[in-house]
Formats: sequence, C-alpha cells, structure tokens
Amino acid sequence: MHILIPTLILFSMALVFGVILVFASKKLAVMEDETVIKVQALLSGANCGACGYPGCAGFASALVEGKVDLSSCTSTSLHNKEEIAKLIGGEVVAMDKNIVICACCGGNRCQDKYEYQGYGNCLSVELLAGGRKACPTGCIGMGSCVDVCAFHAIEVNELGFSEVNHDKCTVCGQCVKICPKNVLKILPYYAKIYIACSSRERGRAVSAVCPVGCIGCGLCAKVCPEGAIIMEDNLPIIDYKKCTACGKCIEKCPTKVIKWIESVEKDNSVV
Repeated sequence: MHILIPTLILFSMALVFGVILVFASKKLAVMEDETVIKVQALLSGANCGACGYPGCAGFASALVEGKVDLSSCTSTSLHNKEEIAKLIGGEVVAMDKNIVICACCGGNRCQDKYEYQGYGNCLSVELLAGGRKACPTGCIGMGSCVDVCAFHAIEVNELGFSEVNHDKCTVCGQCVKICPKNVLKILPYYAKIYIACSSRERGRAVSAVCPVGCIGCGLCAKVCPEGAIIMEDNLPIIDYKKCTACGKCIEKCPTKVIKWIESVEKDNSVV
C-alpha cells in the first residue's frame, strides 16, 4: 500500500504536466508562414549555399520577406522558379548560362615538391609550402572542390586534376570559391575552348616542372584569324565573343594545353 500511493502521486503529476505541455505547445506555437513552406518545397533542396544562405529554408524565408531575388539561386529549375514567382508576386530574371572548367591539366604529370602522407584536402596541403605541386598555380588534386559540391558534379580524375561533369554542374560557384589555387574558372556557356593551364611562367620554367603546361609561346594568338586571343603575363586570354572555335589555336599549340570543351546540350531548366 505504501508503494501504491507514491506511484499514484507520480502518475497524477505526470498526467497534469502532460496536459500543461500539450496546452502550452498549442498556445505558444510559432505559426509558420505557409508561403515560406510552399516556396521551400519548390526550391531544389540542394542546400548548396551559393545563394549566400546556409540552406534552402533560410533562402525561402528571405525570398518571401523580399530580402533576396530568385536569380540568387542557380540550382532550382525554371519551371519551379516561375511557380515561386507566382507565390511571392515577383518575376524570374533570366541569367546568362555559364560553365565551370579546370584551368589545369598537369595533375600527376606535374612534379611534386614533396610527398604528402596522411589525411588532408587542398586547403590543408596548401598550408605546407603552398602545396605539394612544383607548379605554384597547379591543381593540388586533393579534392576540396569535390567535398563542397552538393551535386556530385566534380571529381579528381585518374590524371590527378579536377574535372567537371557539365551535365550535373549548376554553376553554383562553391568549388570556385574553395579552390586555393583558383584553377576552377567560370566561362560563358557558349565557350568552346579553354586554356587548361594557369601558369604565368614561360618556356623552361614551365616545362621543367610540367610537360603539359602553357609555355607562353604566343603561337595561339598569332594564328587566331579573329584576334580572339591575346597574351597577358605569358598566358593566353580568350575573348569568347570573338572566338569562332575554328580550332587553329588547338592545332598550333605545342603542348596541347588548349582544349575543346565537351559539347553539352542543356535544356532551359536552370537559369
């Protein structure tokens, strides 16, 4: 009997507190904006952070509050953006499509200054004497860009440098931001060729550490019939508005560092 009474008291207290909690949860509940919920459901859900917010939930709230516009999101489809615009009373502003490339093709063919052992990524290796590569501007190949890509659109290939899958890439720019060597570049979507090197050295200074680097000879600029290539600090710069993709620069390049960009037919799903 002396055990039953305390048990009943505890049960009664639990029941009372339970009723109070249920009442409080309903009375003090923060009402979520239904528009925010609907907008978030229409966003891609990638939570890539390219918009400047830590996730799609924060971006959805900012959209509804008018703090940001839809153009800040690069991963949501055009159809869904149009639906969001109907909900918040805005409009979809079309953005120029772009493409990401790796301006380096050295990888394993580029000499190393030291042998790195243990766990790490490009950011941690960069802290040790500017990275393990003898080329000061070469791709380190330790995958910081791979880690940050929410769309699994980039990988370090068998040659040891980063390679972008253009079918998956939404050009959110996260890989570009994180690369300590700045070898990941955003180019116009209509670009057909690119310079797969970022070295500003020339001649022997390049070939001594990387057999596939740009030696700054300038032959590409000389043979371009459109004048679309100029040399700037020993590195070719392409004016894509002038380039007709005739391929003469690719043919003439002695180290074959000028590459074709794989032709990818994309629909208008992402703007």
